[in-house]
Amino acid sequence: MQSFLYRYVQLLFFFLPLLSTAQNSQLRAYSSEDGLPQSEVFDIIQDDKGYLWIGTQGGGLCRFDGDEIKVWNENQGLPSNYINALLYQADTLFIGTKRGLSLKTKSSFYHVEGPRINKIFTIKNTLYLSSTIGLYTYNKSNGIQKVPLHPKINTSSIKDIVYDGKLYWIATDKGLWKLNSLQQNASIIDLHSPYHFTTARMHQHILYAAVANTGILRINTRGKSYENIWIRHRNIRINQLSFQKENELWMATDNAGIIILDLHNYHIKEKINRRKGLAVSHIKKTFTDTHDNIWIATVGGGFYKYFTNNFIHYNKNNGLKGNRVYAVHHIKNNIWASNSEAGLVQIDSSGVTHFEQHPSLSDVRIKTITHDSKGSLWAGTEGKGILYRRFSYRDSIVIDSSIATLPSIDTIRKKVSTDYVIDKATYKKLPSDWIKVLNAHKNTIWAASYSSGIFKFQFDPDQKKIQELTVFRKKQGIKDLLINDMKTDSLGRVWYSTQNGHLGYILNNNVFHFDSIIKQKTSIRSILFHKGIIYIGTAGKGIWAAKMTDKPYFTQLKGVKKLYSNNIYQIIFDNEGYLWAGSESGVDKISLDKKGAILDVFHYGRNDGFLGIETCLNAATKDDDGNLWFGAIYGLTKYKPSTIEKRSHAPSIYFENIEVSYKSIDSINLNQWVQEEKVLQLTPEQTELSFDYITVDIDHPQDIEYRFKLNNSEWSDWSTDSKQNLAGLAYGPHTFTAQSRNYRWQESNPISFHFFIDSPIYEKVWFQWSMVGLSIFLLLVITASYIRRVKRAGKIERERLELKNHLLSLEQKALRLQMNPHFIFNVLNGIKAMGTRDPERMNTTINTFAVLLRETLYNSRKDYISLDQEIKTIKHYIEIEQLMSSKLFTYEINTDTEHDPEEILIPPMLIQPFVENAIRHGILKAIYPGHLKISFHTSEDFLYCSVLDNGVGIFQSQKSKTSTDHQSMALTVTEERLVSISGKDALKISEIIDDDQTVKGTQIQFKIPLETEY
Repeated sequence: MQSFLYRYVQLLFFFLPLLSTAQNSQLRAYSSEDGLPQSEVFDIIQDDKGYLWIGTQGGGLCRFDGDEIKVWNENQGLPSNYINALLYQADTLFIGTKRGLSLKTKSSFYHVEGPRINKIFTIKNTLYLSSTIGLYTYNKSNGIQKVPLHPKINTSSIKDIVYDGKLYWIATDKGLWKLNSLQQNASIIDLHSPYHFTTARMHQHILYAAVANTGILRINTRGKSYENIWIRHRNIRINQLSFQKENELWMATDNAGIIILDLHNYHIKEKINRRKGLAVSHIKKTFTDTHDNIWIATVGGGFYKYFTNNFIHYNKNNGLKGNRVYAVHHIKNNIWASNSEAGLVQIDSSGVTHFEQHPSLSDVRIKTITHDSKGSLWAGTEGKGILYRRFSYRDSIVIDSSIATLPSIDTIRKKVSTDYVIDKATYKKLPSDWIKVLNAHKNTIWAASYSSGIFKFQFDPDQKKIQELTVFRKKQGIKDLLINDMKTDSLGRVWYSTQNGHLGYILNNNVFHFDSIIKQKTSIRSILFHKGIIYIGTAGKGIWAAKMTDKPYFTQLKGVKKLYSNNIYQIIFDNEGYLWAGSESGVDKISLDKKGAILDVFHYGRNDGFLGIETCLNAATKDDDGNLWFGAIYGLTKYKPSTIEKRSHAPSIYFENIEVSYKSIDSINLNQWVQEEKVLQLTPEQTELSFDYITVDIDHPQDIEYRFKLNNSEWSDWSTDSKQNLAGLAYGPHTFTAQSRNYRWQESNPISFHFFIDSPIYEKVWFQWSMVGLSIFLLLVITASYIRRVKRAGKIERERLELKNHLLSLEQKALRLQMNPHFIFNVLNGIKAMGTRDPERMNTTINTFAVLLRETLYNSRKDYISLDQEIKTIKHYIEIEQLMSSKLFTYEINTDTEHDPEEILIPPMLIQPFVENAIRHGILKAIYPGHLKISFHTSEDFLYCSVLDNGVGIFQSQKSKTSTDHQSMALTVTEERLVSISGKDALKISEIIDDDQTVKGTQIQFKIPLETEY
C-alpha cells in the first residue's frame, strides 16, 4: 500500500508540470474583471476591421479590441440584452435575440420583430434565420419571412444549415434533412437520419453532424451511399463543431469542455476543460480570428483566448505557494524560487516541490538566491539574515512488504538538506540582517545589504562559525550604501550598483568607486557581463553598455526600435545571443548588432503569454537547457526557445468616423467611399473636419501607431493618436491620408479620403474672371470717355488756338499788307511832282513802287520765303525811300554764309520794319549824309542779321514818337514774332556811342533758327 502511494505521488508530481503547461501557457480568460457585463457568452465573431463582437445572455452586446470591452445594452438602444447569434456582413451587424432580429449600422440599432433567433446564416447571398419553429429569411424590403418547407421542418428547432454545392443539409432536433432547394416545392426532401441533431459542419466534402448524447455522424456527400460512419461520444452534448489548425476537429460541448479530435483517425488529441484552465465545462462556440488565435465562448465563464507560445507559467493555481516571485536561481537541473512570503520552492522534472519554511523565517521575504561551489543554497532575507541550506547524500534502506512471503530490500541514495540561519542575533559582528543581494565566489559569500554596505565571509557549518568577515562601507570607499545589484566578473572583481546611479567594484579588498557613471542621476538596478561587455539596467533610462575596463565608459543602447519600457528590473542573455530585459509591462527580447546597436525588439506581454506581467528586481536566470526563467508579481514564467514563432500580420487601417463641422457624416459608407475614391463635396462654410481611424490588433492593441498627411505634405511623426482635427482648411480639393503600423513595425496600406471644399462665389475662378472682365470693360469705358472728353477738349482748344493763330496770321498778314499811309501818300505826291519835273525819274519810281507792292502782296501769303527774295524786297524798299527822300543816303547788303541765299528760308517781312525804322527815324533825321548797312551770316544752327545806321540813335528818336505810331507797332509785332521763333533775348537793339559820348547811330541784331530747303 505504501509503495502504491509512493508511486502515485511520483506520477502526480510528474504530470503536474504538464498540466500547468497547458493551463496557463495557452489560455487567457476574459470575465467581469475585464469589463464583460455577463459571463454567459452565446456567440462570438470578428468583423472586417478586426473587432470581436460578443453576444451575452442578459448583458447585451460587447465589442472587444484586445484591450477594452465596449458594451451596448437596452439603455443604449439594443432591443434585447439576450443575444443568441451574431453575423457581420457588409458593414452591418445582425443580432439574433429572443425577440427577433436586430441590425446595428454604425451607432444606431434597427429592430425587426420575429421569433427567437438561434443562428444566422448566409447562403447564396440570402440571409437565413434559424428558430425553434422553422426557418426564416430576412431582406430589407420584406423583413422577416418564414420559409415554407416540409411540415416537420417547419415545426422543428433548426440547429444548422450546410450547403454542399448541390444539396442543403438541415440539422434539426427531429432529424437531419436533405433538400435540393430551400422551397416548399423542392423535388428532393428526405429525412436522412431521425436523431436529435445539435450542429453540423462541412470539411472537404465530408459532413459532420453532431447528435445529442451519441456522437458525430460522418457523411461523405460525394459518395453514393454517403458512407455513414459514427464517431461515438456518449453522454456529451455537442453545441458546435469547428475545424482548427491542421486536421483538428474541435467539439464544443455542454458538459465536457472542448474535445479535440485528430481527423486522420478520430482519436482524442487533447481536451480543454477545467483541468486545463477553463472555469466551466459548458462551451457554446470556438472560432479562429485573423491572427490565428482561437476564441472560446463559455456559459458562465466568459470567453477565452487560446493561443500557442513559448511560455510556461506557474502561479498559486498550479503549484506555487503564492503568485509573487522575488528571486529565482538555477542550480544544476533545478530551479529555486522565492515564493511570496512562504519560503522556497523547487521546480524540476518531477514538478513543483514545496519545502517547509525554517521556523525563524516564517512570513519573511527572500530577496536573493545563490549557490556555492559545493552546490549548497544561500538565500538572503529582509530582516532575518541569511539562510544556508547544506545538501548532502546518505544511503537509505527501502523494504517492499507487498509480497508477504518474500519481502524485497533495496538501498537508495537520498538527498537531504540541513538549514542554517546566519543573523545578527547569532553572529554579533554581522553588519545587517537586511540582505539585498548574495553572490558566491569559490568558498566566499558576498552579501550586499540594504544600507549597511557590502560584506564577505566564509562559513564553517560544522563549527557554525563565520570566518574572515570583511565589511566595506563608506570608510572603505563605497560612497553610496544603497546597493541594488552585485555581480562577479571573470577577473574576480565584485561589481556593485547603487540606488543613486553609482557603480564600483572590489578587488583584493580595495574599493574602486565611480560616481554617476552615466552622467544622470538614476538608479542602476541590474548588472550583467557578456563577452567582455558590462551591461547595466536603469530605472527609467534604459540599458547602458561599456567595455570591461578599469573605468568603463557607458553609452545607452539605441537603435531603429526602442525598448517597450526604459524602466528595467532585470537583464539576461539567452543562448542565441538575444538580450532580454524585464520591466513593469513584460519582457523585451532585444537583437543587437556587432557594435551594440539595437536592431530589433520583440515585446512579450500578457497577450503574448507572459502572464507574470510586471517582473521583479533581478529575478531572472537561465537553466542548463537554455530556458529562461522570470520572476514576476503574478508568478514564475519559463521561456522555452524554439524556431516556431507566431507569425505577425500586416495591419489594416479603416476610417471609424468623419465629422464635418462637428457633425458625423452617417449618410455614406466610409470604407466603400474610400475604395471607390469618391469625393465629398462641402460648402464654403464647412472648413473644419475631424478624422477618426483605427487599426484593430487583438494581440497588441496598445502598440499600434499612426501617421497622417494632408494632400502632398510630409508624413507626420508616428504616434498613438488615432484622431486628427483639421480647421481653417483652404478652398479646393483635399486628400487626407492615414497609415498605421503594428508592434513589429509592419505598415498598413495607406487609406485616403477625398473631399472638395467649394469656394464662395467671390472665390470662384469664373466669378473672378467675370469681375476682371467687368473691371476691364468699365476701365475701357471710363478711359474711352476720358479720351473722348480730352479729345473734345483738345479739339476745342485746338480750334481755339487755330482760330487764334488764324487771327494772328491774318493780323500778321494784315501787318504785312499794311504800309505806312504817309509813305504811300508821299510816294504818290512825289510821283505827281515828278510828272512835270522829271518824267523819267517818275517812271522809275512808279516801276519800283509797283514791284514793291507786288512783292509785298506775294510774300504776305507765304510762311517762309528765301533770303534772296527778302533781300530783293528790302532793296526795292530802300530804292523807293531813296527816290522819294530829299536827303541822299547810301546802303549796302552783305551776306557771309556757306549756303546759297536762295536755299535759306526766313519768315517774310521780318527785316523790313527794322530797315524802315533805321531810314525814317535814324538816317533822315540826321544832318549828315546817311549810310545803311545790312549784314547776314550763318552758323550751324542760326541765321544772324544786323541792321546798322548812322542816324540820330533809336532811343533819341523814340522820345519824339507817339505810342500809336505805326512804326512802333510794327517793331513790337516783329519783336513778338522773333520771341516766338527764337526765344527770349533773340533781339538786341543798341546805340553806337563815339569816344566823346556822342551817338553815332543804331545797331539792331537778331537771330533765327537756320532753315533751308533741304
